[in-house]
Amino acid sequence: MSTEHGLSEPALDPAGAAGPAAPAAPPTGNPALLGLPAFLVGGIGLTLYLFGYLPAAAVGTLVPMTLLVSGLGLLVAGIWAIRIGQGAVGAIFAVFATFWLSYGYLVLSLVNDWLKIPAENVAAAQATFLIAWLAVFAVLTLATLRLPLAFTALFALVTITVALVLTATLNGSTGLLTIAGIVAALFCLNAVYIFVDGMTQELGGPARSMGSPLVR
Repeated sequence: MSTEHGLSEPALDPAGAAGPAAPAAPPTGNPALLGLPAFLVGGIGLTLYLFGYLPAAAVGTLVPMTLLVSGLGLLVAGIWAIRIGQGAVGAIFAVFATFWLSYGYLVLSLVNDWLKIPAENVAAAQATFLIAWLAVFAVLTLATLRLPLAFTALFALVTITVALVLTATLNGSTGLLTIAGIVAALFCLNAVYIFVDGMTQELGGPARSMGSPLVR
């Protein structure tokens, strides 16, 4: 007899002894269906800021988008991936989660002067943050070359965006920020493509081409 939780009473063998309980089914699912939309919220917000649509005076708007949506959403997706045995996917989601969480905190702290950074040192502080993350994203791109090309392109575009923002920060160039916004828009479109593929397959549709890995 089944209970409301879907468990069954143990079957009895002819001698009346209880048989071994069936092993619980492992958790399943596709954490990318949560991780990619969460990533996109922060990515689109950053793109609009780099294009100049979101003025610098309103940069605080990015805090809830990056902290509460991208950061927490990707963190949950990372935990989900690890729970179902996808360690590499979980690590990737966790890396991006910590990026958005730290970015959101940096914006929030600069807006409210929590870190007490002198105005003349703000650019250096931002550059330090960007250099650290540029190194992480570059390593991530190289370490995941065995993934399909669509994922490599996504990580490479993120790395290029960070490099352009870093250069613009050091040089005070608004033109480079606009170019960074274009590249950011491209990685958002890339993420949309991967998400649509995942959702289509989850609903029983055919897989889209992700491209061959650069390293086999």
